[in-house]
Amino acid sequence: MEINLKITDRNGVLHEVAAPTDMSMNLMEVVRAHELAEEGTIGVCGGMAMCASCQIYVLEGAEKLQPMEADEDAMLAEAFHTQDNSRLGCQIPITEELEGLSVELAPYP
Repeated sequence: MEINLKITDRNGVLHEVAAPTDMSMNLMEVVRAHELAEEGTIGVCGGMAMCASCQIYVLEGAEKLQPMEADEDAMLAEAFHTQDNSRLGCQIPITEELEGLSVELAPYP
């Protein structure tokens, strides 16, 4: 099954993309797969919640996300450009519940 996501890239361009729910992907990997961020500027740590290069702002659908865990919270506490709606894309697994989620990529540090 696939879900539809709205991802605004770092240039302000909105992309409506389909993401598979059966491949154990996370939001950072979806951004990479659709080449929505310049190579080497997203997922620098490989999705280990250690760099914040995949930081996103949740525009719509925050209630659909799993609660933030301690590692993600700690990384965002040290990251640049954080907002109240900041999350790490690598910590958001793609599930059916995320249908219609709308996010924006945070500026690259």
